[in-house]
Amino acid sequence: MMQLLGTIMLRPYVFIFLLIYGIGCTVHFGFKRTLLFGTLGYLIAWLSELSSIHNGFPYGFYHYLQNTKGREIWVLGVPLMDSISYVFLSYASYSLSLLIISPVRRTKWIICVLETRMIRNSLYAAILGAVLFVYLDLIIDPVALQGGRWFLGQIYEYPGNGVYFGVPLSNYLGWFVTGFCMIYAFQKVDQAFYRKGVSDFYGYRYPWRCLVGPVLYLAVIVFNIFVTFLIGEQLMGWVGIFMVLLPVLLIHAILRMKLIFAGADKALESHLRDFPEAVIDGR
Repeated sequence: MMQLLGTIMLRPYVFIFLLIYGIGCTVHFGFKRTLLFGTLGYLIAWLSELSSIHNGFPYGFYHYLQNTKGREIWVLGVPLMDSISYVFLSYASYSLSLLIISPVRRTKWIICVLETRMIRNSLYAAILGAVLFVYLDLIIDPVALQGGRWFLGQIYEYPGNGVYFGVPLSNYLGWFVTGFCMIYAFQKVDQAFYRKGVSDFYGYRYPWRCLVGPVLYLAVIVFNIFVTFLIGEQLMGWVGIFMVLLPVLLIHAILRMKLIFAGADKALESHLRDFPEAVIDGR
């Protein structure tokens, strides 16, 4: 019990993000999908980390420091909170990929994402989601590696000096592989539940249901860049800002163009065919 409390108290921001994931994924995909993906996603992430600290795959070799052993929950040499983080980060990346790919419709001040089951379970959505997942780690890992200078604490290190603020490039290849596996697993869970007739329309009364993930994605970036400047890493912070600035502007431009030129009526018809319980235009 003390280790569970320590896990939460040492990393409160992780569990705030996890709570946002729980709310967003539940209103987007339904509680059962959220619960199963949270469990399956954690298992995939934990196995990837366990493999890497012992075999160097998929991230390359690194190791966790034992500074918090006994104060928080560890699972066979991997801190619980670290693998949990992958769950909400992969969901946020997948949700953002659906926002980019899907037609959109403006309802008052809310953007409705008119995804379909074909879009939701497409290979392209999984690949784009994995790329966005890597983008998050380009911001997260350099500042996490400096955890001894802020409230994260120094929890891991890479042997040698990686080329990107101390992080080796193999790490990002590993994040792509793991992110793709997690999102692909999510898609398979969704397909299996759909074939069994398990409802996923819990949040269809909320037009903003598909936007929680993208907002979470942005919140994670803002939090990590803020911490980067807080510890005085000016170069790292500005590199992070310029790295995300172009994708943010491109996504904004894509959404604007889709709102102006997309065949909204046809897209709405396709969306309602797959999700007939969805609330659009407040009704």
